[in-house]
Amino acid sequence: MVVVTDHEKRFGYSLNLKLSTDKPFFGPGVIELLDRICETKSINSAAKGMGMSYNKAWRILKRAEQEIGYPLIITNIGGANGGGSIVTEEGKCLMKKYQLFQQKTYEVVDEYFNDIFAKELEW
Repeated sequence: MVVVTDHEKRFGYSLNLKLSTDKPFFGPGVIELLDRICETKSINSAAKGMGMSYNKAWRILKRAEQEIGYPLIITNIGGANGGGSIVTEEGKCLMKKYQLFQQKTYEVVDEYFNDIFAKELEW
């Protein structure tokens, strides 16, 4: 058992960055879904891996595509070789841009957080 005194407690912050129009449409959840589609080549497998239905994943992707103005995935209907989905080059580019935006934002916020809460973080 570990005993933690009040002076050993540390705190931080959390951010949830999302691209949005009237509603958020692209953030960590969409990034994870697209990453999983890249790995599995399947919306269904990606969705199941995230604990969501295929229909929910499809709606999330279609909403993001509608708001961003271009396709994020290409879906091939089944056949002799089976179906599958791939993330478009534009989709991969958007993922990289979002991840860079997230990284740069955290760098700036980390600096402000450490400056503003320096006294509290000294404990």
